[in-house]
Formats: sequence, structure tokens, C-alpha cells
Amino acid sequence: MTDRLMLLDTASLYFRAFYGVPDSIKRPDGTPVNAVRGLLDMIARLTVDYGATHLVACWDDDWRPQWRVDLIPSYKAHRVAEVVPDAPDVEEVPDPLEAQIPMIRETLRLAGIAVVGKAEHEADDVIGSYASHAELPVDVVTGDRDLFQLVDDARAVRVIYTARGMKNLEVLTEQAVVEKYRVLPEQYADFATLRGDTSDGLPGVAGIGEKTAAGLLAEYGTLDGLLAAAADAQGGVSASVRLKLEAAADYLAVAPTVVKVVRDLELPSLEEAGARLHPVTGDDRAELERLATDWNLGGAVTRLLAALDTRD
Repeated sequence: MTDRLMLLDTASLYFRAFYGVPDSIKRPDGTPVNAVRGLLDMIARLTVDYGATHLVACWDDDWRPQWRVDLIPSYKAHRVAEVVPDAPDVEEVPDPLEAQIPMIRETLRLAGIAVVGKAEHEADDVIGSYASHAELPVDVVTGDRDLFQLVDDARAVRVIYTARGMKNLEVLTEQAVVEKYRVLPEQYADFATLRGDTSDGLPGVAGIGEKTAAGLLAEYGTLDGLLAAAADAQGGVSASVRLKLEAAADYLAVAPTVVKVVRDLELPSLEEAGARLHPVTGDDRAELERLATDWNLGGAVTRLLAALDTRD
């Protein structure tokens, strides 16, 4: 089997599992386990279907880093449940899902699946750093469009996009990104900056939508190239677009830093993180099998163990 690294946008997946699997599935004490079950089934299927030999469950150690908020205060502001001084803000997470996160961590630990986060950074930044330096082909599993900026055919980095559900996964290569948005992956962060993203609290440039943003980047290549042309009376940028860019100048000065994923974090190597998948044996297997019963995880544990049994 050819080595292949899979990077999970873990929160994206367990939120999807929580909303996609009935919350009537509970432990004997009444705690829901739908997100745990759903996530384990996702991992079992994904690793087999896409031939992953290495896997990192990338974690949001800080889902809303202060350095991003300092640049754009509206960044993810609509998802804040509680502001915590000198610590990461508390994200608005349904209580039935919050109760399952420790169970998710425990089952991943017992399954020998590497979990990696970084202080003051999001899972996207962990993914960006591993994907940008991996010597293996990479599959990034996410429902977040921001990670399209990582797609790179030359380095065999793809995105497995989950937004349409696990039965309708999309594998995004450079051609797929171009067909979807009419921009290259390396232009995607500039495209998102111009267009904005309400799901992340990014206002974008008023009056510039996806079609206009794609057209401008097709003509000027990058946001910097567009701004340079707009500053030049002979640059060819229309008066209306120039006025829109000027009105958004403060936003455009900082937004690229917020939108672009960090690619140079110091992280454990794949070997140090324990990213290579392997069969679960001994006490860990026995404990997972016990939890399958005690936590009512059903066949999800069985399917995960079977998937891992094929990795050696």
C-alpha cells in the first residue's frame, strides 16, 4: 500500500456527525453518543476508501485565536458563547455535543489515532502546516471551504469535501476548484477575502461577490496585484471597483492574514505524533470493545477496529 496522509478537520466532522446521526442514540445514563458514533464511522470509511496509511485528527486548541480577532473583531463573533479574558473564548456548542467531546478524545486515544493541536491556532493551521510540508500525498477532510487554498496537484494535496454529506463526498483537485469558483487554489484566500464569508464573520468588500472577485483575480492574479492596479490611474481597474476597494482599505490590509492558513507551525513529526495507522491490540482493544457496549457505540467501534486491522 502506498503511504498516504489523511488530515481531519476534526471539529467539522464531529459537528456533522452530531447533526447527521439521530440524538436518540444514548448511553445508558442518557448521554447522547451520536457524534461519537458518527465520527468513528466516518474515520473507518474514509481511511479505507481513500487508502490512508497515516492519520492526524487535527484539533482546535483555539477555535478563535486572539491574533485573528485583533485584526478583524467580527471574526467568528456570532459563534461566541462566552468571552474569557486571557484565554480562548468559549464557542457556542450544543450541550449534548459538548458532553461527547471527552468521549471522542478517549476513543481516538484508545484507537491509537494521533490528535494534534497548537496553542493559539485553529485546526486549519495545523492542517495547513502538515499539508505544506508532508512528503506523502495528502487528503484533507473538511467541510470548510477555506482549506481549498491548500489544494496542490504538484504535491498531491487534495481536499475531501464533506459539505454535501458522507454519501456525496467531493474530491477537490486544482481542476475541481477552478470549475467550482473560477480561481486557482493559490488564489482562493484572496478570493475569499474579497467575497467575504458570513460563516466566519468576514465582511468582504461591499459590492464584490463571487463572480466579480473571480473575474478580478483572473485579470490581476492576486489581491496585491489588484490593489496595485487600482492605485494606478492607468491600471485598468474600473472607477466603481476602485471606489469599493478604497472603502474597504482597512479591512483589506488585515484580512489576508486572517484568511490564509498558517503553514509553518512547529508540530510533532508524523512519527512523533504516532500518525501511522495500525491494528489496535491488547488492553486498548479490550477497552474499546468494552466501551462499545458500555457507551452504546454499537457497530461503530467494530467497523473502526476492522478498518484499522487492515493497516499494518
